[in-house]
Amino acid sequence: MAAEAPAGSLSLDLRAALVIGLAAALSDAACQGIGLSGESIAYGALIAALVVRPDFSRWPLLIYPVLIVLVGICLAIGVSLGLGLSDAPQVFVFGLVAALMQLITLLLPSKLRLLSGVVACAGVLPLLSTPSWEGWRDEMLAIVIGLITGTLLQRTFTPAELKQPPEKSRAEAEDPPLSDRIRAGLSSPFFWRKLVFASLAYAIGLGVGAVTPKYLYFGVVLLLNDSIGATLARVRDRMVGVSLGVLMPLLVFNTIGLSELSIGLVMGGTAALLAALNRRSYLRTALISSGVAFIGYGPLVAWYIPHRWIDYLMGCALALAVGLFLFPNSALRRFNQLSLAAGNPSVQPQLQALQPAAAEEARWLGLPEPQLPAPSRP
Repeated sequence: MAAEAPAGSLSLDLRAALVIGLAAALSDAACQGIGLSGESIAYGALIAALVVRPDFSRWPLLIYPVLIVLVGICLAIGVSLGLGLSDAPQVFVFGLVAALMQLITLLLPSKLRLLSGVVACAGVLPLLSTPSWEGWRDEMLAIVIGLITGTLLQRTFTPAELKQPPEKSRAEAEDPPLSDRIRAGLSSPFFWRKLVFASLAYAIGLGVGAVTPKYLYFGVVLLLNDSIGATLARVRDRMVGVSLGVLMPLLVFNTIGLSELSIGLVMGGTAALLAALNRRSYLRTALISSGVAFIGYGPLVAWYIPHRWIDYLMGCALALAVGLFLFPNSALRRFNQLSLAAGNPSVQPQLQALQPAAAEEARWLGLPEPQLPAPSRP
């Protein structure tokens, strides 16, 4: 698990919570104002909240068109297969789309690899309801509205001393050719492990009686990592974030109902709660958990909270079981092996990359947290 961010100033935390709440509420109002309804409105409000960065740094400008195109393509694949295979069992269509999404991730260059989870989720979203091209249009429009609303509000409320140009992409090693990336992915047991269980997760959820089996799928595609430590860290993040993210919907929606005001209070309140508890590293997961309540709002105590929490816990268990029993890869063991060659300068970057996952494994095993060795002096 990543270390908690240092406590920021109270004024900056409150400003970020205000902007997140305003972004969600205004996006919801804008979507309703142009005649959108249903799940698409929730997408807009959620995206508006997520695009706001609590430290008020700016996203690279290229991320916006890339994200819109990528999400649009993945949603379109889900709609196309959902309509074309409407007579096939849903579990088959879901597994097919899940496998295709994992194959698409092989095409992403390294600078877009952080969008792998977005690809995996976007493709199956149309299958969670009745797929249609009208729904695809409304969802894409809502996403664009959310991106614009959140970005403009963040820029408007950014403190003068924090105004800065968009982030520049970090210098990275040149990616190998696409054919080499695909060949390497297809030869990796970790890729096939994730593809197979992403395809089977929905069926497994149905088999174990999950009320919302989609969360077992999300558990596999979002939490399962190449190393045991990184999977453990993601499981911790997910369950803490989900647990904190349901508190504001429970309090606000069951008190004043669902409206633009209550949506803003929920998203802004969740951001303020995480800051107050000094759990800023869980903010994104908590906001997603709060935002999902917009779609299925009803008697939250009787449905949303227990079933979503329990089914996500099943997804975490499935991700952990796969990571532990199929091609396990211990970051802690690898870290200790590389530490023996710490005098080699080329090893230091690898140790730094492995240290968070290795520390997570050590915490779960009750071992001392591994420390980066001091670089050798020339």
